[in-house]
Amino acid sequence: MVQAIAGTNIFSTYMQHENLFLDKKALTSTFVPNKIPHREEEIRHISSVLAPVLKGYNPSNAFIYGTCGTGKTISVKFVVNQLKAAASQTGQKVKIVYINCKMKKVADTEYRLFAQLLKEFGDIVPDTGLPTDVLYRRFFEAVDSARCNIIIVLDEIDALVRKIGDDFLYNFTRINTELRKSHVCVVGITNDLSLRDSLDLRVKSSLSEEETLFRPYNAVQLKDILTERIGAGFKPGTVTETAVSKCAALAAQEHGDARRALDLVRVAGELAERNNEKVVEERHVDAAERKIDMDRVLETVRTQPRQSQAVLYSVLLLNEKMRNQKKWADKRLLTGDVFTAYQAVCRTAGLKELTQRRVSDLIGELDMLGIITAKVISNGRYGRTREIVASINEPTLSKVSEFLQARFGG
Repeated sequence: MVQAIAGTNIFSTYMQHENLFLDKKALTSTFVPNKIPHREEEIRHISSVLAPVLKGYNPSNAFIYGTCGTGKTISVKFVVNQLKAAASQTGQKVKIVYINCKMKKVADTEYRLFAQLLKEFGDIVPDTGLPTDVLYRRFFEAVDSARCNIIIVLDEIDALVRKIGDDFLYNFTRINTELRKSHVCVVGITNDLSLRDSLDLRVKSSLSEEETLFRPYNAVQLKDILTERIGAGFKPGTVTETAVSKCAALAAQEHGDARRALDLVRVAGELAERNNEKVVEERHVDAAERKIDMDRVLETVRTQPRQSQAVLYSVLLLNEKMRNQKKWADKRLLTGDVFTAYQAVCRTAGLKELTQRRVSDLIGELDMLGIITAKVISNGRYGRTREIVASINEPTLSKVSEFLQARFGG
């Protein structure tokens, strides 16, 4: 049991540490700055698509494409904030609704999506129980009674399309044929560059959307972004030039991910502050990288369904066996091996066994998450299988193994 010594507060030492931050929010991906470097052209295009609402006209639908951390969400939020300010000056009535379709229990199903939309219009519906057509009807009524242009921003829309299909998008595009006093415009934001190709032809035809592509940042652009955010987030002179360059270089390797760069510099600052150091240096960035990678992988593993965890645990058990036993030293880890180990894990944990085909699908999903690497190889007339390798670094691997062992035993 921790006790305060001589009446001192256990946080007194921390409170005496040098404070490096001015505003930590400025170093998060959700912060919307007054200026967004290197996204001027994309912002102009999105603005031109939505601008007609300021004169009472109906804007086109818009789809924003780009990989993670390329500034899509922050640029759209910047544009709609500016649009709201301009609309208040012109007297035009515009309602902006932003929803992240990846948020669990918020908008990860069609029912929850429309329940959340209705909530934005002041209509609270139960979490479950109503027929979908009732939700649609109530949504139509709520939208029409608003008597304005409504812009619905659906972030991570690809996650919802993959989960429930694209019928909801078709219904969105057809809603304007039933409205008399309002108009709905959909702005979709997606990391999936091929999303449009996967949509039903009737959905593509009804969308008639304007497209904007956000390309990855390079290291120079990331350094500019970091320099501006550091100026707002840190006290002057507390982050070295080499630390900024290291963050930019590491994030540029991760497909130009500005979110990664911001996370690195923020966590590096937290680590330096925790050690009562007055300057964030390159070594703090290295430590931040290790911590972020470990936290990301652990969080991903923790949030996976139990069956996926059991498959991953089977892979890790076999990897351990291959390292420690000579007879496994030259063996390649294949799907069949994992399935056999998975069956043993299920028996130990009292878990219902899935079919080998379903386990193969789960292996593919873990590969997509970057937790394992599953390379498809041919066995000639015996068909194809996967050669599987864990792609987690050693310190993180130990933490993941500890978590899974506690969950499944063995």
